[in-house]
Amino acid sequence: MKSAALQSASPISQTEAPLRRYRWVVLFVVWGAFLLSYIDRVAWSSVAAPVGQSLGLSVSLLGVFVTAFYIGYVIANVVGGILTDTLGGRATLTLALVPLGLATFAFSATTSLSMGIGIQFAMGLFAGADYSAGVKILSAWFGKERGKAMGLYTTATSLAVVVANATVPRAAQSIGWGNAFRILGLITCAWAVLAFLLIRNTPEGTKPKKATGKDFLALLQNRNLILLAIVGCGALWGTVGFGAWGNALMTREYGISPVTAGVIAAWFGMGAVVSKPILGWISDVRKGARRQLSIACLLGFGVMLILFGHASTVTEFFLIAPVLGATAFGYTPLLVAQVTEASGDRLAGAAAGMTNAIWQLGSALSPLLVGQIYGNSHSFGLALGALAAGPLIGAAVMTMTPKATNG
Repeated sequence: MKSAALQSASPISQTEAPLRRYRWVVLFVVWGAFLLSYIDRVAWSSVAAPVGQSLGLSVSLLGVFVTAFYIGYVIANVVGGILTDTLGGRATLTLALVPLGLATFAFSATTSLSMGIGIQFAMGLFAGADYSAGVKILSAWFGKERGKAMGLYTTATSLAVVVANATVPRAAQSIGWGNAFRILGLITCAWAVLAFLLIRNTPEGTKPKKATGKDFLALLQNRNLILLAIVGCGALWGTVGFGAWGNALMTREYGISPVTAGVIAAWFGMGAVVSKPILGWISDVRKGARRQLSIACLLGFGVMLILFGHASTVTEFFLIAPVLGATAFGYTPLLVAQVTEASGDRLAGAAAGMTNAIWQLGSALSPLLVGQIYGNSHSFGLALGALAAGPLIGAAVMTMTPKATNG
């Protein structure tokens, strides 16, 4: 009897083992796509101060390109989420990356404010579906370890800050900022081909679950998703606003060189790289902890932004940056996991796209507002205080979410 049981179980284990290994390949390819997409969008912020001056942009307009990108990104997220649940994650991811790479390449030819705004808007439109496609694919491949998977997946955004700030300013100095953007565009297109060849939408033996129009409409009435959308909007208000302005403000306010400011921003990103998988793993181990961890992270983020705004020396910035980064990005896998749990796997793509569209409203508005605040007040502390308001409001709204959505 025991031998027969082992023989009947053997084919299952032989089938599942390769799939369990291959899911890490899927995670790596999806993560790489998200990494390149985010590098493309933050590359401008890392060279905004010197390049903006050469283009004749005033300090108050340096954030306009970032805002233009995120306006396009917000629009595309809703459509991209629905496409992901209908066409599948692999096809949607490819359709997002190829035109994004071409647009990034084209941005290298920018010679005016209007041209730069138009191309950045197009980049946002093309990049809008990469996030929801990745969430959809990983939701199908990872079950009980979803928090850890999302934690590793979302390290792409924080690592992108490290890579962009460590490489793009130096590349701009040595080969010119235009060539730096051309290289980014070509790499993005190449990775799109790799993703199409290696990614499968679901493990073998399972069929993609199709969603209907009624399902999509039901998401708009899901109270948990609405609250999570508001939380993420406040959180990304602070995260993207700091990413867009942190370097330029340190350079403008304290005369810190763009390369040194880039290294400080890289330390900021490193804190996030460490915190995301750790918090995602903890939320898997401790069921129901995602809500509490999210609140603590957002409160810490708001406080650290205020402290950064009162710093004034390179040493102080270096000390605060990694802790700020850990809180500025650490909430991400927690919120993403809660979104997929509130929607279910069948609607994971649309739910991710819908909530991310609301999240990115904060991304689109904060760079522009902070630019106006600093342009009028020339106060580093006031600008950072305005950014801190977002995560602090997000933490307050997070207390209204029910514990049932948290793993």
